[in-house]
Amino acid sequence: MTDIGAFRDAVTAWAAGGPGDPAHELAARLSVRAAVLLEGPSDVAAVNALAESRGRDLAGEGVCVLAIGGAMSVGRYARLLGSPGLGLRLTGLCDEAERPYYARGFERGGAAQQGFFVCAADLEDELIRVLGVTRVEELVRAEGDLRALQTFLRQPAQQGRAPQQQFRRFLGTKKGRKIHYGRVLVEALAPDRVPAPLDGLLSSL
Repeated sequence: MTDIGAFRDAVTAWAAGGPGDPAHELAARLSVRAAVLLEGPSDVAAVNALAESRGRDLAGEGVCVLAIGGAMSVGRYARLLGSPGLGLRLTGLCDEAERPYYARGFERGGAAQQGFFVCAADLEDELIRVLGVTRVEELVRAEGDLRALQTFLRQPAQQGRAPQQQFRRFLGTKKGRKIHYGRVLVEALAPDRVPAPLDGLLSSL
């Protein structure tokens, strides 16, 4: 396990009601300076993939990227990691529907209200819109999931939906698929075609 992974685990345990001393000790030893609060692991995969594509070593820069298990947990994590707790700089990425949770949570954590970035629907929607459904289908085929996609598209519930909505829903139909495609879709982006919320997040660090 990497050192930043140990810090991430310590923070997760702390947020679940465990002791805070391990997180404090690791934050000091590793010179952690910032925390990126993301709703789920697919967002983590996307942020890390973009950082790698730009030659960034976020862990080496003292940045911890972590999934908080949903937007309703942001207040708890912000209090622990922001000015009331470890005093780290906070940023994050959320869906438009979850903006109020992030706004309140960042306020409780003493962080700037403009410190997080918002996706119109969610990050998958942003990525599919930028890439286009034709390119996303090519990637699904390359990853060996075309047959699963075709089966999914034949379901009655998918009839009449816009292709972008269908692809977005498909990514969430199997455990681990959103995480896998979080990286795949980001790696397929042209350098000048990164969705604004994702680009803004990384540029802010």
